[in-house]
Amino acid sequence: MPYPIEDKLVIAVSSSALFDLAKSDRVFREQGEKTYRKHQEANLDKPLRKGVAFPFVRRFLSINQKFPEQCPVEVVLLSRNSVITGKRVFHSIHHHGLDITRAAFLEGKSPYAYIPAFNAALFLSANASDVSQAIDYGYAAGTVLPSKVVDDKGDTELRIAFDFDGVIADDASERVYKAGSLEDFQEHETSRSQIPHSPGPLADLFRKLSHLQKLEDQALTDDPDYKRVLRTAIVTARNAPSHERVITTLEHWGVDANEVFFLGGMKKDRILNVLKPHMFFDDQRSHLESDAGDIPMVHIPFGVANLEKGAPVHP
Repeated sequence: MPYPIEDKLVIAVSSSALFDLAKSDRVFREQGEKTYRKHQEANLDKPLRKGVAFPFVRRFLSINQKFPEQCPVEVVLLSRNSVITGKRVFHSIHHHGLDITRAAFLEGKSPYAYIPAFNAALFLSANASDVSQAIDYGYAAGTVLPSKVVDDKGDTELRIAFDFDGVIADDASERVYKAGSLEDFQEHETSRSQIPHSPGPLADLFRKLSHLQKLEDQALTDDPDYKRVLRTAIVTARNAPSHERVITTLEHWGVDANEVFFLGGMKKDRILNVLKPHMFFDDQRSHLESDAGDIPMVHIPFGVANLEKGAPVHP
């Protein structure tokens, strides 16, 4: 019997994030649903190529191999495909050896409404509209942006990097910055350095990842040769003195990150190209770029950074 999903850290992923569906999508757009269905049936035994989220998902699921008694994580598939055309997706999941058994196939409907039903702490999709709807309803979701897919099987570590404002924390401070100046922002944050931020869209995910790291802490205590899987990082444009409120927030929540970078406006890809995360989450599209194009980037369409230009900003 499957372990209760309520006891797991669950990530929901669309087939468009997990696999490269560019060719299939082109058939659907140019020739319609009927031809698309025939295309999937004709290629049923031809595995789909790895998508942008694949290296992240594979490593995330490997945590269960480290903790077979707890099986603390799960990935579920939330798909716009019909169950018929979804057969190829599951054949591909089996081909690539991914332990994914739960799924919802919604035949063209957006799957965002089922995020809480599956206890998902995050929904990843290449469909920006589905992600925006999920965020609007208060669910944690991100749009996986196109990039080169690099899946080095010799690299068993899972590195996850987060922006802070508008991702882990809410956008209240970012609103102050957008409405005023850097000096206003620094004064605002310094005066509130001992007041933790309210949670942002990915706060729950970050907390649950921290709980997984505590499992790994205990495993390392029990076995000095234990090799960690999970490594987290915060990469923020903040610098001193506004950095202190970030630390206050993490302490208040009882969580930590393995690496924290306060960049003071430096381009984030200078750090990301060294860190090489398997997923980087940011609320600002302008930060989701790298010269090499091989870092999996996820846009979180939340908060003031994603308001339409010209819309009023309220501190």
